[in-house]
Amino acid sequence: MDYKKTLLMPKTNFKMRGGLPTKEPQMQEQWDREHIYEQSLKVNEGKPTFILHDGPPYANGNIHIGHAENKVLKDIINRYKSMTGYQAVYVPGWDTHGLPIEQQLAKQGIDRKKMSVADLREKCKEYALGQVEHQKKQFKRLGVRADWDHPYLTLHKEYEAEQIKVFGEMAKKGYIYKDKKTVYWSPSSESALAEAEIEYKDVKSYSIYVAFHVTDGKGVLNTDEEVIIWTTTPWTMPSNLAICVNPKFEYSVVQVGERKFVVASELVEKLTATFEWENPQILRSFSGKDLEYVVCRHPFYDRSSLMILGDHVTLDAGTGCVHTAPGFGADDFYVGKKYGLDILSPVDDRGCMTDEAPGFEGMFYEKTNEPVIEKLKEVGALIKVGTFTHSYPHDWRTKKPVIWRATKQWFASIKAFRSEILSAIHEVHWIPAWGDVRMTNMIKDREDWCISRQRAWGVPIPVFYGEDDEPIITDETIQQVADLFRKHGSNIWFQWDAKDLLPEGFTSEHSPNGVFRKETDIMDVWFDSGSSHQGVLTTRDGLRRPADMYLEGSDQYRGWFNSSLATSVAVTGHAPYRQVLSHGFTLDGKGLKMSKSVGNVIDPMKVMQQYGADIIRLWVASVDYQADARVSNEILSQVAEVYRKIRNTVRFMLGNLSDFTADQAVPTNKMPELEQYMLVKLNTFIDTCLKNYENYQFLNVYKALQNYCSLDLSAFYMDIAKDALYVQPKESLVRRSAQTVLYKTVVALTKILSPIIPHTAEEIWQHIPGADQISSYVQLTDMPEKEPITDSDALEEKWAKLINVRDEVFKSLEKARDAKLIGKSLEASVVLYTTKQTAFLTECHDLDKLLIVSHVTVESEHTVPESADHYADLAVSVSPAEGLKCERCWAVLPTVGEDKEHPTLCAHCAETVRHDYAGVTLE
Repeated sequence: MDYKKTLLMPKTNFKMRGGLPTKEPQMQEQWDREHIYEQSLKVNEGKPTFILHDGPPYANGNIHIGHAENKVLKDIINRYKSMTGYQAVYVPGWDTHGLPIEQQLAKQGIDRKKMSVADLREKCKEYALGQVEHQKKQFKRLGVRADWDHPYLTLHKEYEAEQIKVFGEMAKKGYIYKDKKTVYWSPSSESALAEAEIEYKDVKSYSIYVAFHVTDGKGVLNTDEEVIIWTTTPWTMPSNLAICVNPKFEYSVVQVGERKFVVASELVEKLTATFEWENPQILRSFSGKDLEYVVCRHPFYDRSSLMILGDHVTLDAGTGCVHTAPGFGADDFYVGKKYGLDILSPVDDRGCMTDEAPGFEGMFYEKTNEPVIEKLKEVGALIKVGTFTHSYPHDWRTKKPVIWRATKQWFASIKAFRSEILSAIHEVHWIPAWGDVRMTNMIKDREDWCISRQRAWGVPIPVFYGEDDEPIITDETIQQVADLFRKHGSNIWFQWDAKDLLPEGFTSEHSPNGVFRKETDIMDVWFDSGSSHQGVLTTRDGLRRPADMYLEGSDQYRGWFNSSLATSVAVTGHAPYRQVLSHGFTLDGKGLKMSKSVGNVIDPMKVMQQYGADIIRLWVASVDYQADARVSNEILSQVAEVYRKIRNTVRFMLGNLSDFTADQAVPTNKMPELEQYMLVKLNTFIDTCLKNYENYQFLNVYKALQNYCSLDLSAFYMDIAKDALYVQPKESLVRRSAQTVLYKTVVALTKILSPIIPHTAEEIWQHIPGADQISSYVQLTDMPEKEPITDSDALEEKWAKLINVRDEVFKSLEKARDAKLIGKSLEASVVLYTTKQTAFLTECHDLDKLLIVSHVTVESEHTVPESADHYADLAVSVSPAEGLKCERCWAVLPTVGEDKEHPTLCAHCAETVRHDYAGVTLE
């Protein structure tokens, strides 16, 4: 007789292998067809909203693993919030203007100088829209749920109109102005840059020391004395107009041979070594402030170089006397303005010297270094030349060096409302908490924001000029431009004449003859994306300002977080966000930056082809995203193994629910203690996960999932429950209780999994009996709630002791197995010798099931044999079980053979077969 047929073995169509690369796209197509995003909003209709405002990625190229981490984090949060009763409205966005798109067109052979600005802009728009569609498919492949059919793009007409209103409101409050100042200038981009567009790299520069002859010493210096300066930018020497000294430092005249040099007193010893001076003699010393207005002669031009005072002069390097070219440095510019110096900047937009630098006209600024050094040698002004390695600013787009260059630019004043921005920062909840300090320091030290760019592809600065060249920005002109952009788009700025863009009949004191011209510069793209609180949050149904959260990489403290904060405070007086969550960067498995040339780049699209999106999503949950996150093929393989264990745990539960429905659930108070305890553990699991979801601690959710599935379920309960599920009578209380626990567990677990691995969660949901009666999709349900259980603390305390006993018995079973005393644990009989602390074992039932042995005896009054294993509060003796092995349950019992009808079964199995399989042929 085949008794295997009487065992209630697991049955499920839920596959052991996920097959995610194939299944996920099919699921996503179904979600699209059934408008799952809209359904998620509808199920929470009338409930509070949660607005995670999407920081727009740049519309260019394939997404990278950093994009994947960012979008998955947002999606986990939105899905969790949706399942806790919020309308999680999520509108994805794209940053679609800027230089990289112009560069891409140039790579395709399009010469921007051979077409009109308007035509070039149309090409840029066409390219950007294509990139948006390309990236959209990739983001959707990650399983990100969003309003993909209605994203926001910074090139949309409505968005541009709102951006113009932000500019106008800031101008109205006096925060927008035009001035000639030194700004970061990128010759490779032919445009000014903001600080957020700068990155630093180490470069090797020339290091030169140059002597300036004194022509008017003002009674402090003599005309036979020379002031030595130091610079790492020889190419700026044609622009020198002054020498700056610190009024608080002491300076000395040092005689070396026939020459007399002026340097900071504290640096004489160091400079003696640098210049290899022999027997330098200090002739006299004086305060730096005494040198103010001393006049020197430029080394090779017939003009003066004025000695001036500045606190920015230090003794860290150089001579204490600083070469000052007001057209090529921030400190130089401000101190030059203070002394009324010209802002000489003889370099054009392409970085070439102009005729204001005689002898060097037409040279690219870097190529001027050697000729300048030769000229200084020729005139005897060069004291020493060498090289110097230091950190230098580069254009983050072209990766080429930038320069400080004085040009007329448009600025947004930060200092005008700095105190309001600083106050707004402290109203925000920053995650991590150091975000508050970081943003405060950035704003505290931030210069005014250069918002103009000398490019074509962007939102025009909506300023008109009259005949007197004065800028015209009024409520009337701003409203008119905004209305026109909303109707026609911003390209009309480059297609229409100024008079057609102005309100009908517009007049201005600045243009008595009615002749106007337009500004040709565009706005910084950070002004574009930084206006999204106005362009998106205030205009879209279901959204609002402030948003509940902005979530981006930590580089956005100087980028989008920063520009959004400045524009929002300027317009509304408040931050555009209630919370800011930042994440680190993605690195390779060794903690190194990813690089195509190194070959350590992880492409999310390839990962999804191999493993599926849910593995990427599980990886995102598995890292401490607030720090830099490592990812490699090996790491992803480890995550895939964790996924496999979770999937197999779920498969076991589903397999044992094939004949179960929710209405067969056993009330908790009628269950055996083990099942009650497992529901207590389920409550703990739910509580841990929900608290960590709420605090955005997804790594802790991941750990809880891993531990719960591996330890509480697979290694503990499922091991014990196999007897109840496979062997016990089909309708028995113990079996139905075990099934009830599995049902409640798999329902709760699937809901917990849904925000992180939604594809797998939906697949599980389809296989849970009766789940479709709750909802067609698990993502449209609520997060699980804890079930009240009587005396749960006492139950947990007792079972913690039982599990400790179990662990000790397992040690003894392992020893017996090693000694060849037993084979499998069911071949064993165990005697437990209790102490006062373990006396509760005498009242415990079904210890044989808990310990997975055939027989257990508990001795409370005893003499412990020497052969027993002694533990802290227990002694354990293991021996072979008496009896024969039951063919059905595999236990070794004396009752095997007593039943004449079923002689190979134990009494319990014989009765079960007789009852459940009467009349069934088991051949």
